[in-house]
Amino acid sequence: MAKVLAFPPSLLTPGAAAAPFAPALPLAALPAGAMRRVTFGDIDVLLAHTPAGIVAVDDRCPHMAAPLSVGELDGCVVACPLHSGRFDLSTGEPIQMPTTGGLRPDGEYVPTWSPPGREPKEDPPGKKAEARRITRVRRFRYYPVRISDDGVVEVAVPR
Repeated sequence: MAKVLAFPPSLLTPGAAAAPFAPALPLAALPAGAMRRVTFGDIDVLLAHTPAGIVAVDDRCPHMAAPLSVGELDGCVVACPLHSGRFDLSTGEPIQMPTTGGLRPDGEYVPTWSPPGREPKEDPPGKKAEARRITRVRRFRYYPVRISDDGVVEVAVPR
């Protein structure tokens, strides 16, 4: 049977500890290395089967809310399809800041990123530059996950 990732308790989604578990999908639909989006009302959840276990987080990049389920999963690291941010699902921390830069969860500013070998991007003054300087890359919020006796992945999502 698959295991469930143990995430940092401080990153639990508010209200999730008291939420009832709801069936998300059969475990067979989430093989190792796969990601799936599941929806509970108006909440979209990313389920990822990492080497550390199955994890459930909001299906949105903590930078600008792009759906991570259309990104890529490499081990425990999920890559955002929009601005190339990479985030460790086992810790909730950014591995690579998004290409647009932004504030780390601790408030440290990381400038606009350019791929190695390319000239740094200009950041001309204006509203977009101002928005980039105050866009905080938030930590992931996790949902409790369990595997039922009949092989269904269940997620505790506040309603």
